[in-house]
Amino acid sequence: MDTRSFARWIAAVLAGVLCGEGLAAAVTYSGDFDLRIPAEIGTTKGWMEDAVIVVPDHFAIEDLDVCISIIHGNAFDLQIFLKSPADTIMLLNMYDPFTEYFEGEGYSGTVFDDEAAAPIESGKAPFAGRFRPKEPEKLSIFDGEDAYGTWHLQVYDAFYADTGELKKFELIMTVPEPDSAVLFLLGGAALLSVQRADRSSQMD
Repeated sequence: MDTRSFARWIAAVLAGVLCGEGLAAAVTYSGDFDLRIPAEIGTTKGWMEDAVIVVPDHFAIEDLDVCISIIHGNAFDLQIFLKSPADTIMLLNMYDPFTEYFEGEGYSGTVFDDEAAAPIESGKAPFAGRFRPKEPEKLSIFDGEDAYGTWHLQVYDAFYADTGELKKFELIMTVPEPDSAVLFLLGGAALLSVQRADRSSQMD
């Protein structure tokens, strides 16, 4: 974690402590999109243009949740993937056309969370709330990776007739807890250093 990222992290952790939320902190990176599914106009089957979020901070991921909103004529058609800056790819959700067919529209602020009480298989479209990703996939595959870099949400419309749009994509990352109180002192010093550097650059 570089100095500026560490300073942001320690500020988030201190805010959590002061609010009685413990030492861990969650950081959200988000984007609002209007990406057609599929991307090519005049077609009803194919890939969406990737939705991209650039994470500017270096830290090891402790836990990751993903939130999406998709307007689509039939959620059954969609295969949804997440790709990390390290090129790790995982499947969030898809369906077997022979055994899992259903009718229903889209995803509404749907959160994929390994710790959710219900699997996505138990939900009904339009999906809303928190669900575990499609079994046996786990978002924990990203644990320990550096968050920094370009993240891609990839959506494939596997069947003809219906189209839609991705409206929202968010990454909710849990920042690791510090090993000791020494990190609080280091973080305070780092934050002060960044603030001084910012003041100096403004005066130059």
